[in-house]
Amino acid sequence: MVTVKQVCRLVLYFFLVFGLTSGGNQFALAQEEEEEPPRRQASIVETINQYEWWLIRWTDNITVCQVFVDHQGPPTAAEVFNECGENVYEQWTSTPPCSRAEQGRSTFSCSGLYLHEMGFRTGDRTVVVDLPPHSVTLTLSDCTLVPPENRCPDPPSLLLTGVEPLPDEKITTIYAIIEGDTYTCEAEVCEIPLQSTPFEGTPVEFWAESSFGDTSEHFTALVRVLETGVPTTPAGGGWYVDVISTQWQGGPVETCAEIWGAFPPIGGPPLWLSSPSEVVILASDEPFQYLAGRLIANGVVDAADCPGNGLLSNGYADACGLSKARPVVDSWQNQFDPTILSVADEIGLPAQLLKNLFAQESQFWPGIFRVQREYGLGQITDMGADTILLWNEPFFKEFCPLVLESSACAQGYLHLDEGERAILRGALAVQTNADCSECPTGVDMPYADATVRYYAEGLVANCGQVGQTIFNATQSRPGMISTYEDLWRFTLANYNAGPGCLAFAIFSSWSLRETMNWENVSSHLTPPCQGVISYVDLITK
Repeated sequence: MVTVKQVCRLVLYFFLVFGLTSGGNQFALAQEEEEEPPRRQASIVETINQYEWWLIRWTDNITVCQVFVDHQGPPTAAEVFNECGENVYEQWTSTPPCSRAEQGRSTFSCSGLYLHEMGFRTGDRTVVVDLPPHSVTLTLSDCTLVPPENRCPDPPSLLLTGVEPLPDEKITTIYAIIEGDTYTCEAEVCEIPLQSTPFEGTPVEFWAESSFGDTSEHFTALVRVLETGVPTTPAGGGWYVDVISTQWQGGPVETCAEIWGAFPPIGGPPLWLSSPSEVVILASDEPFQYLAGRLIANGVVDAADCPGNGLLSNGYADACGLSKARPVVDSWQNQFDPTILSVADEIGLPAQLLKNLFAQESQFWPGIFRVQREYGLGQITDMGADTILLWNEPFFKEFCPLVLESSACAQGYLHLDEGERAILRGALAVQTNADCSECPTGVDMPYADATVRYYAEGLVANCGQVGQTIFNATQSRPGMISTYEDLWRFTLANYNAGPGCLAFAIFSSWSLRETMNWENVSSHLTPPCQGVISYVDLITK
């Protein structure tokens, strides 16, 4: 298979070999003569106070440099360097104190330079600012999609709407490419009738031109249109329609579905991949023995009437202890539900999946007990923290400056040295630990509630890593290779067992040209990794 690097080398080869021909020169000339589109920038003149300082020689009181600053107080070292140059800057910074000046005596024998404030004046400054770009949004022109069915009574039309934020400009043309056909609309709105698509959807590319003279970013979408196969009635029939795009305005798009380019199943996802409309639907009443044991051990539940205080040797509650703790266990496991649902809706994840993950990882006990160096509701590890910081770039950009210098964070996670990455991983892991010796329950419950978002961001990171792993193995969009449900199973396996276990199984399955489903892939997990099979099954039951 030809790689991108090989293609680049071929292009360079042909340029070097044929670039001296007349055709090559004509092409270069045409490129040079082509006008660049105007930049979306504007110059703004603002009035400022300019404070004037002089750098003067002690020996003869001659001014060697003038420095103008827009703040009160002496100029900074950087301002002196920028205004006066390196030579003057070094003279100034190496100047020793002049005691004769302090005594009111002649300073001709003092060396170096001194700063003298000359006052201030009003001046104008020109500032170049970037103007907001134009874009194109997507909706359907004659149908409002209602999840989970997303059904239209008639074949829908895609409505592309140009958005020009500049008040004196407008969108002049909208372009779209669907299945090789190019559509051009010389207007701010473009309506394109949709036809039936393959089950995995059809890619759409679209962009706009503005009267400002420039072209917008080229946006993409994945559109699926499937006929139901039954006559259209108020209760059924028509067309199932799904759209995945950052520009989609017709309802929420799940984050991981967008990462994978994978549509949820027709008619809506299974329960374990759902997000209920009301928090009460998330409620559970599982008899968690580990949670009961923690509640007893931390004095939240009194099980003194039970043999051994209701605890087994491993710290779990026995039957008597569980019976004593059951009312608290039932309320405890549901106290995080409002935050789970809120965070899942905000980030674009299935809320039920997030709750099931917490149930399996920690039984909703946010402290450390079973395994050291596994923290919080989702039992994050050093490797898990590494995945979040590497594969969830928006989260990295938000979290890193809280721990390291912004200049270091600007390089990106991979370009930090190992010591800095270790500091970040440790900080993230510790952030999820809600242990609190001063708290009545042994854990800081408001803090634990706030850590729910960390695990949601972790799931998004694992979605991205799984998507890249499948692409690396197959050179195809993950949604064309695996189903939405199986991609989530792979993500759970990646979260629990790590990318090494999953990558080996995926590459092994693909090398045999097997269907890339959980059953086939999991059959290639090596013995040390096979514990993840029951983990995935328990979360997805």
